[in-house]
Amino acid sequence: MLVFIFRRLTQAVIVMIVVAFIAFMLFQYVGDPVVFLLGQDARPEQIRQLRTDLGLDRSFVVQFGHFLVNAVQGDFGLSLRQGAKVSRLIAERFPATLELSAVAAVLALLLGVPMGVYSALKRGSFSSQLMMTVSLLGVSLPTFLIGILLILMFSVGLGWLPSFGRGDTVKIGWWSSGLLTLDGWQHVVLPAVTLAIFQLTLIMRLVRAEMLEVLRTDYIKFARARGLSSRSIHFGHALKNTLVPVLTITGLQLGGLIAFAIITETVFQWPGMGLLFIQAVTFADIPVMSAYLCLIALIFVLINLFVDLLYFAVDPRLRLGGGRH
Repeated sequence: MLVFIFRRLTQAVIVMIVVAFIAFMLFQYVGDPVVFLLGQDARPEQIRQLRTDLGLDRSFVVQFGHFLVNAVQGDFGLSLRQGAKVSRLIAERFPATLELSAVAAVLALLLGVPMGVYSALKRGSFSSQLMMTVSLLGVSLPTFLIGILLILMFSVGLGWLPSFGRGDTVKIGWWSSGLLTLDGWQHVVLPAVTLAIFQLTLIMRLVRAEMLEVLRTDYIKFARARGLSSRSIHFGHALKNTLVPVLTITGLQLGGLIAFAIITETVFQWPGMGLLFIQAVTFADIPVMSAYLCLIALIFVLINLFVDLLYFAVDPRLRLGGGRH
């Protein structure tokens, strides 16, 4: 177990160093921060002085080492567009993105897993076929179109839910939460459903496929021959083994919810990191882009590590194998 964790942590550190190097290269090849800060009309002596102050006159290795040290401390410098510390901008936007992604993930899991199990156990029924047909729409339709359709239906047509913004929030230290107010919940419903639909249909189809595969295995046939009840077979044996491969995909999808919430946040003008990243790309705000890249990579690494550890709780073969897999 400890060897397994150490190996995964080593891999995580290597991945983060590679991602940090890619983020650092943005400063080298995507515009000159000195020109962004001083403008095109700056005098040569001003440019030289600022390059010295920023450490841009040092060697490549020294600059990268300095970037790594600052990145570990969460310091990515100043935003070229807003003139504020990037860490403060991320801290202001991260709660909105995390809460939106968390609500979407809970919706996807609470609905996707039971629907997948039901469609596998009742695969010949009309309701199962209807679920599979509807799931094709969820997989096929682009996210921005789903968001627009939900806005037209529930905001413009029925007037039940707001179509943009985060609503009222409550401050808890530096964290801001919209899930503690009724207005905040009303604002999060449409973007969370929009973000969750693709993940929900993907999880449902994956669970169904894995469940059907497990139900055809020999040990399930043996369990039936022993006279075990259908509930015990389906939920005590089949579902538990179905969740092993599902964990990998689900873990990656949860990270993807945070990383790729950009479109949803843009459609609903949700004040999260995705909207901040779009604005940074528009204005070539390199520090913000670099910080976003590193943060998303860190989230994926942590989620993958957590999923790997969950394997030990779900699959006894890994525990018996001492984590060699």
